[in-house]
Amino acid sequence: MTREHQMTLYRSMKLIREFEERCLEMAIAGEIIGGIHPYIGQEAVAVGVCSNLTERDFITSTHRGHGHVLAKGADPRRLLAELLGTLEGFNKGRGGSMHAADIELGILGANGIVGAGGAIGTGAAWVAKDRGSSDVVISFFGDGAMSQGVLLEAFNLAAIWSLPVLFVCENNMYATSLKVESGLAGNAARRAEGFGLVARTVDGMDVESVASTAGELIERCRENKGPAFLECSTYRFFEHHSILEQLGVGFRDPDEIASWRKRDPILSLGKQLSDAAVAEIDEDVKGKIDEAVDFARNAAPPDPKDALMYLYSGEVAVRPGVIL
Repeated sequence: MTREHQMTLYRSMKLIREFEERCLEMAIAGEIIGGIHPYIGQEAVAVGVCSNLTERDFITSTHRGHGHVLAKGADPRRLLAELLGTLEGFNKGRGGSMHAADIELGILGANGIVGAGGAIGTGAAWVAKDRGSSDVVISFFGDGAMSQGVLLEAFNLAAIWSLPVLFVCENNMYATSLKVESGLAGNAARRAEGFGLVARTVDGMDVESVASTAGELIERCRENKGPAFLECSTYRFFEHHSILEQLGVGFRDPDEIASWRKRDPILSLGKQLSDAAVAEIDEDVKGKIDEAVDFARNAAPPDPKDALMYLYSGEVAVRPGVIL
């Protein structure tokens, strides 16, 4: 991997980290209503996978989706504006943290329903194949989704129809507070193989390994060789949701957290770059996030009388008081 590519990966991960740290502060302060599910610690997965994508490719995301959205190329200003519920957001504030989408960028939406993105991604992959395009779909989900029926059904249909979709399992060892060994019988990758998917497992804290392995599987999808599955072993550095951080409530062993923090993917890659390069990128990223915060805080709030607008892709007449 070239030094230029390493710097690009570092910049993308640093952008997500800085964005999420700022969002966590704003959520705890009450600026982001409803809080967030921080992606801090897992940046190598989103960046490594999405570094292989084009604008024409698609992704589906999760409740912990800011990293995926940014890695796919979303403007951090508009994403933060969406989190603050303003009209400058991708979805005019209606999507918020867990449902942000930008179809023009191939972002089919984060999703508050665990595992639901798998079905959406499989549908998008069917369209790509039906059109005869080389577009690929990435469906991100966590280890907790591996026991959701809709995801397993998606595996099955994707294999039957030989669809160009890569299912990416971010195994961060916990579904909220439930340890993976208590919620998943057997091995995630082996389970995927049982549905006929080509499956690989990779160190999700090593962005270069993720990028390389994901690249091979994505190219396989582009060549119409069927769906694939990538399990990334990773770890979230903060609790499941910002409210738990605010309350000081945790479910994990502090020593375990400290051990994983030593494997910080951003610090690991940064050690391969010069101090000057790291400092320059860090300063530039901080400036971009400062700009995003100012942009979002000054964006116009929605008008309550427009609450029923933008619910449909086409024009639908809506009368006040009518329940749709």
